Amino acid sequence: MKYLLTNEEMRLADFHTIENLKTPALTLMERAGKALADEAERLLDLRGKRIRLRVLCVCGGGNNGGDGFVCARLLRERGVDTDVVFFAEKTSAQCEINKRKYIEQGGKILQEVPENGYSVAVDCLLGTGFHGALSEPFARAVRGVNALKRSGARILAADIPSGVNGEDGQVCGEGVRADETLCIGERKIGCYLGDGIDHAGKILRADIGISLPNEKYTYLLENEQISAILPQRKRNSHKGSYGKAAIVAGSKDYSGAAYLAMKGCLRAGAGYTALFLPEELLHAFMLKAPEALLVPVNDGGRVAFNEKSFARLLAYDSVAYGSGLGVSEDTATGARWLLENYTGRLILDADALNSLAKYGFDEALKSKKCDLMITPHLKEFSRLIAKCPRPLENKGIEGAKAFAKEYGITVLLKSAVSLITNGLEACLHTRGNAGLAKAGSGDALTGIAAALCANGIDAFNAAKASSYIFGVGAELAARDIGERALLASDAIEYLGKAFLAVAENADEDGDD
Repeated sequence: MKYLLTNEEMRLADFHTIENLKTPALTLMERAGKALADEAERLLDLRGKRIRLRVLCVCGGGNNGGDGFVCARLLRERGVDTDVVFFAEKTSAQCEINKRKYIEQGGKILQEVPENGYSVAVDCLLGTGFHGALSEPFARAVRGVNALKRSGARILAADIPSGVNGEDGQVCGEGVRADETLCIGERKIGCYLGDGIDHAGKILRADIGISLPNEKYTYLLENEQISAILPQRKRNSHKGSYGKAAIVAGSKDYSGAAYLAMKGCLRAGAGYTALFLPEELLHAFMLKAPEALLVPVNDGGRVAFNEKSFARLLAYDSVAYGSGLGVSEDTATGARWLLENYTGRLILDADALNSLAKYGFDEALKSKKCDLMITPHLKEFSRLIAKCPRPLENKGIEGAKAFAKEYGITVLLKSAVSLITNGLEACLHTRGNAGLAKAGSGDALTGIAAALCANGIDAFNAAKASSYIFGVGAELAARDIGERALLASDAIEYLGKAFLAVAENADEDGDD
């Protein structure tokens, strides 16, 4: 399992290792510095001949900087021309010890980051505890590191790129843009959230002997876990074996949302897919997907709540509600009725969530009878959190966990890195690409989730598998047409290959 730790979780793991297991802090720092030196050397090797190649360690005064001084000393012992730039008014005890060792070895300390002349720069300026905007001289140091990158140097960040918030990955102004980030001990959650994923580059982990006091941490999803979720399709089976999924979607203004949700559901393997849509759109959908059942809800250009019409949804194994319905009190009424009456697996997306945020949701969520998944993007989730009667944190992973726990639901928070939580456990994955940053992607994902829920997968695991598989489909599609031209419908067409790829590579280790 690849764990992703918050600052506090990492602090407690350090404390447990040092105080309870009696591993000296200086021993851990020596191991961390060695891991950085090894990776810096590897990056040097990638650049060809080692002659006249130089390394610069950019160090602050905390333990992150102490790791950098160890790295610089060890590289010099190996014959690598290495310098240190030091920015700090005061130093931690361990950092000061290793700074002195470096100086006693004959190491040079510079006052500013040179403009060029180095093949690799190791960013040990600030650690995971940083938040807010950089002040001087740290902002100047970060600009210098990024300038070295533009001059051709490879940038290796220790633990997390300087300027990136260790809790939510946000960058306010300046932040180091690393080619690689070597997380010491365990991977840091801030490398994956917000701006962190763009600043961290390739994320690696160095095991330096830090022992975790428990195993209740956010984790990174991989092929093997997703493959284990997906049910095998038996040869002796029929359409009823794979469930009935209903998609309630679309309006005259957003007809494409209904189509993409329907196609996603069909491709993801539901036995039956029924699209409940306004009758005004019925003709446009005829023969667009002959495998789907089309059910007109009313005779207008939008889905209007009608208890008799909605009662038909109760017979389905999964219901997806919200894509393209429009924000209205009527849409919120339909969502609340489903929460109070439906007992299967329900996915609420898009306009269902926006309507609930505007017209109220607290009592309906608390009295729900279904296994509920909500699939907001960050802005939609912020609207929900803001309307929650009991104040909840809306930062990093904790806001999503708190909301999921408060209402006993699954939250699939869509962003560059998708986060899935049921309030008790949380996970994320990095599958997908910037090609999905287009209208329609969320609708397609909703349909995929509805299919997997119809297959009998619970909401939490269906959220994991649907977002992961959709991301893999986008990656495969981009190989052929590129991210810029990628459409949500392209990723849907590659779902078959995505399911195959995940199953065939279920034992692959992943990013490191």
